[in-house]
Amino acid sequence: MSSGLSLADQITLEMRTDIIGGLWLPGMALIESDLVTGYNASRNTIREALHRLSQEGLTRYVRNKGVMVRRLGVDEVRDLFQVRRTLELQAIAGSKPLREYQSDRMLEAIEATELAREREDWRAVGTHSLGFHQHIVGLMRSPLFDEFFTNIVAQLRLVFSTAPDEQRFQAPWLARDREIYDLLSAGKKSVAQEAMSLYLDDSEQLLLDMLSHSHPH
Repeated sequence: MSSGLSLADQITLEMRTDIIGGLWLPGMALIESDLVTGYNASRNTIREALHRLSQEGLTRYVRNKGVMVRRLGVDEVRDLFQVRRTLELQAIAGSKPLREYQSDRMLEAIEATELAREREDWRAVGTHSLGFHQHIVGLMRSPLFDEFFTNIVAQLRLVFSTAPDEQRFQAPWLARDREIYDLLSAGKKSVAQEAMSLYLDDSEQLLLDMLSHSHPH
């Protein structure tokens, strides 16, 4: 993975992976010296990586406070779901019958989600469920869309992390991911698309309701 990537590229990737893993929380202050130690990189490399993350909408500079993990609001969530609908529904609409490796990847994400649920690791449930949706977008076989969607997933992960009760928030989606997978496996593309459309509507509504009830300072 590191071939051709600068050190700042690699650190940016690691940081984004940690965001998708739910390790960075919205509103968290990012202390440069901690990051230097945590990511084993120079201050310059850390600064460059943080600058990239801010361009991707994942961190922001707050006066007198320094760099913080971004909190997303209602407008950003609506925009994220507009992108999700465009990419995920299009990916299903244009998909060919699932190849074995595509099917395997989706199943792995679903099984990882189920295992995380069994051990009540709700943070991991959210991360693996998003992984399943990355594989849906992967059906388009476009490296550009994959890269773009990884950033969307990182932003979504930050929104998930604002849920006051992640268990209640994450629990219902697993069965629906599996249903979408089963429909795709059976070649029922249009029904899978309908199921995904409903899924995204419900997911967006839940997040918007959650945000309207929480009042971040």
